[in-house]
Amino acid sequence: MQLHQISKLNRKTARRIGRGGKRGTTSGRGQKGQKSRSGHVIRPASRDLLIRLPKLRGFRNKPKGPKPFLLDLGMLERRLKTLAGKAPVVVTIALLKEHELVPSRYQGVVKVLGDGGISFPLHLKGLKVSAPAKKKIESAGGKVLE
Repeated sequence: MQLHQISKLNRKTARRIGRGGKRGTTSGRGQKGQKSRSGHVIRPASRDLLIRLPKLRGFRNKPKGPKPFLLDLGMLERRLKTLAGKAPVVVTIALLKEHELVPSRYQGVVKVLGDGGISFPLHLKGLKVSAPAKKKIESAGGKVLE
């Protein structure tokens, strides 16, 4: 006996379905529907996800950056009153983070709004300021620096 003459015992062949025979008319494929027909292709789930995305209505025009973090003048008045003296207080994002007015990990833009009042001079540097807030800061003897 040679190696090429050895055959495997109890070798089962794969069942070929869909060709009539002992299994009746449907040949093990069930009745009707996409799976019972030849050449059926079930589309991938990624395509269904694409279909669920909105087609128009400004989906492409969403803002790319984070929204500005909003602060009121009244909040600055309460938290920074201890720093007030003869010289005006220079307010930067670092100072706001130090006094926990802005989250320490926040990387976006900070905007000061005019809600409330201010009684001591402030110099705002590197912050966006609304028009009413700018008016109140300048009337208290402060400036808005860019």
